[in-house]
Amino acid sequence: MRFSRLGSVAAAGVLAVALAACSGGGAGSGGDAPAAGGATQAPADLLVGVSMPTQTSERWIADGNSVKEQLEQAGYQVELQYANDDIPTQSQQVDQMITQGADLLVIAAIDGTALSSQLQAAKDSNIPVISYDRLIRDSPNVDFYVTFDNFQVGVAQANALLTGLGIKTADGSAGTATGPFNIELFAGSLDDNNAFFFFNGAMSVLQPLIDSGQLVVKSGQTSIEQAAILRWQQETAQKRMEDLLTGAYSDGTKINGVLSPYDGISRGIITALQNAGYGGADPMPVVTGQDAEIASVKLINDGVQSSTIFKDTRLLAEQAVVAAKAFLGGTQPEANDTTTYENGVKVVPSYLLPIETVYKDNIQESLIDSGYWTAEEVASGQSS
Repeated sequence: MRFSRLGSVAAAGVLAVALAACSGGGAGSGGDAPAAGGATQAPADLLVGVSMPTQTSERWIADGNSVKEQLEQAGYQVELQYANDDIPTQSQQVDQMITQGADLLVIAAIDGTALSSQLQAAKDSNIPVISYDRLIRDSPNVDFYVTFDNFQVGVAQANALLTGLGIKTADGSAGTATGPFNIELFAGSLDDNNAFFFFNGAMSVLQPLIDSGQLVVKSGQTSIEQAAILRWQQETAQKRMEDLLTGAYSDGTKINGVLSPYDGISRGIITALQNAGYGGADPMPVVTGQDAEIASVKLINDGVQSSTIFKDTRLLAEQAVVAAKAFLGGTQPEANDTTTYENGVKVVPSYLLPIETVYKDNIQESLIDSGYWTAEEVASGQSS
């Protein structure tokens, strides 16, 4: 998988340092952690628990390994666990990390509302908690959040859909196409807070065009509850797309575009469309995505998927480690957003990283030249 190349994270670190310099220094910095009586503890004496949601997505494997590698390079002990998309498993794993004496927790939650008792136990043991990419909700015991600008991810996905349809150009100016175009909407898992940011960001762009009739959601399914795909599963997305095609499009009407929030969902959508004859006599609809997964990057390169949102998770891992060092050094990480991410109990101080839309014509510049994927991996659709 891609984490085998995350030794190149040094390059990402340089980018993150540059990013931090532009925005006020990054999440923070810290040296040895102060212990009782004013002494300090060396990193080698400190344990960081890292809880990731699943190994079914290449990005979470890469995230977990990148965070672990960077923490270990800084001298910390690391316990990395994957929960295989099972909420009780993740709860048990976090409990075990606390019992083992973790000094800090980095958690990418499966269900952002399901870890309240574990977070309370962490608080009772003075263990800081960093919420990683997915905001942990309904608890006051979340100390920091590292993520991307998730509302803007949705905005970018919607603009990529409009670009693919020809309503806009890649630079944001007006295109020549006027429509009307038939589109369908997909959203992420309702237990992931990010799904709402993605969908709301996209709909802030698409809703006016739906209201004007330039875009038509023929199924009528325009709410996030109707569009949601539990656990972001590719197979679930394929089944929903099949149902939409046999329902709303059984009269021979063609679909022109699909808003997809994640590459795995996109691949499920594309499979359903191909099975229905799209991509042959009928052109493949415009399909968006997110995460620049290698299988989808190949599809974009081959002209099958239209776009993806690139979130450089090397920089996200870097920022999580910078925040961890701050906490373990006895200081507060520096946030660049202290207003947006309200988790139902408190606004969680956050550090947001930038995103980039990838089309076929900028794969080289965005993904290959940056060292995220190699040209060989893009050509094969498989990570090395």
